[in-house]
Amino acid sequence: MKINKIELFEIHLPYSGGSYELSGGRIYTGFDSVIVCLTTDTGLEGWGESTPFGSNYIAAHARGVRAGIEEIAPHLIGRDPREVDRINDAMDEALTGHNHAKSALDLACWDVFGKSVDLPVFTLLGGSTRNRLPAISSIYAGVPEDMRNRVAEHRAKGFMGHSVKVGALDSEGGPALDAERITASLADRQPGEYFIVDANGGLLPETALRMLRMLPSELDFVLEAPCATWHETLSLRQRCDVPIILDELAQDDGDIAKLVRLDIADGIGLKISKAGGLTRARRHRDICQAAGLTISVQDTVGSTLSAASIFHMGATVPERYLRCVLDPRQMVTVQTGHFEAPIMDGGVVPPSEPGLGVRIDRDLLGSPSTQWS
Repeated sequence: MKINKIELFEIHLPYSGGSYELSGGRIYTGFDSVIVCLTTDTGLEGWGESTPFGSNYIAAHARGVRAGIEEIAPHLIGRDPREVDRINDAMDEALTGHNHAKSALDLACWDVFGKSVDLPVFTLLGGSTRNRLPAISSIYAGVPEDMRNRVAEHRAKGFMGHSVKVGALDSEGGPALDAERITASLADRQPGEYFIVDANGGLLPETALRMLRMLPSELDFVLEAPCATWHETLSLRQRCDVPIILDELAQDDGDIAKLVRLDIADGIGLKISKAGGLTRARRHRDICQAAGLTISVQDTVGSTLSAASIFHMGATVPERYLRCVLDPRQMVTVQTGHFEAPIMDGGVVPPSEPGLGVRIDRDLLGSPSTQWS
């Protein structure tokens, strides 16, 4: 089996909540998605997606994804997409870094691999635990009582986890406002619920400590990506007793190894596109499990293909390590295909259809902006 054509599509995904606010005053109203389709000489198609969370979340943006794929795609024509590690070697030889560009191509290879052997991707990644995966909401930073209400709305939809965004500047209310946001969001916490307080790197050790000291002692949550640098995070780690998980700092294999070596965190937010696709995410999963770190399987944002990749990876993580999975379909108003995996009974289960299990809406995508053959 050989790749004989690669198509690149572009689509805008409006945010379903109108505007999404992160730490540092970063606001997003929509996201530009890049979707690829690999066609093989057998006629099988594989689909992948990469949707950066704007251009100031991590070093990734949609135009960079497109440019990266333009560099890589010609080097994949004629290669066997099922040899996923060799495909990743070829991508690394063609372009250094730029995981967000490589992710879409990697997902498409796993999709066609699964279809070629009539197996779901989760089987190829090691096998499903067959557990229902607890889904996590994404609660953007806002007025504390409004955040409490949005947590309640997601709770009513079956979400067992909630990612609460913080990181107010001093001019916006600073640590005191963030402490109010956390307290309000956790006010109605139910048994079995899991809360992440996510600063997206927007706190300094000082502001994080001030925020934590204003909180009631009985609140149960983990602190995700509190600081922007390794030094700041390690400084905070040494002075607080709240569990810390890394996200933006944990991108490459070396980052995961560094996390373990420094004992700087208790888990990771494993984002598929940030890691560079399922091939590398699989390695991150295995290193974390070996080191006793918990895993939340997510992505920056995205549509149906992104959700499918998250759920297939999440299905392979043993229950004691898996904290939650993100369903990015809830964050956008446009879906790029059909994927039978509703959130119900406290979580989600990926379907057992071959590959990623997504039936793409080509009419919605329109004509490819670029293709290679």
